[in-house]
Amino acid sequence: MGSAQPHMSKNVISSNDVQGTNVYDMSANKVGEIDHLMIDKPSGRVNYAVMSFGGFLGMGQDHYPIPWTSLKYDTSVDGYVTGITAAQLKDAPTYGDSAWDDRKWETNLHQRYNAPYYW
Repeated sequence: MGSAQPHMSKNVISSNDVQGTNVYDMSANKVGEIDHLMIDKPSGRVNYAVMSFGGFLGMGQDHYPIPWTSLKYDTSVDGYVTGITAAQLKDAPTYGDSAWDDRKWETNLHQRYNAPYYW
């Protein structure tokens, strides 16, 4: 598992540190972990964290894009906390390369999680 500790001298974090960090619901139940980030090329802003969820021992996991604005780092759990529940993820759209060129798909994703748009 990665450790999402900010670097000592700066208010920044390496993507390597984010990868593998646990994601918890509002009741501190683990719902998954960050697999990788999706970064907007023109702005350099992180738009999504792709979260792995389900499976057993790394097998059979699905990957779900979560709007970055839906995650808040919480030092008390050493991970990210979200209002997104495991039940919401069970029938959520999974990660796919073709979806990133479809603004309607992104709009629906943000509405599903009640997350503000980044655009």
